[in-house]
Amino acid sequence: MGRKEVLVQLDDELVERLDRLADEQGTNRSELLRRGAAAVLEASEMASADRDLQDSYRRIPQDPAVVTAAARIAAKTAPEW
Repeated sequence: MGRKEVLVQLDDELVERLDRLADEQGTNRSELLRRGAAAVLEASEMASADRDLQDSYRRIPQDPAVVTAAARIAAKTAPEW
């Protein structure tokens, strides 16, 4: 996979915090920023998928009998804390 260098402006405090974390984790600032970017993208994709799922249930609501049965099964199989 190819890589592209991207110029990103960060304030001094954020850079210092990234550098400290990178040292603690034995990595570098660029790797932390790659992980952060990937996490932001994944969170956005998951939120979009969640909205799509909610929209589908609004278009075709669940059968109340199925919801009741699932709640009953969950109550029987849930661990007691």
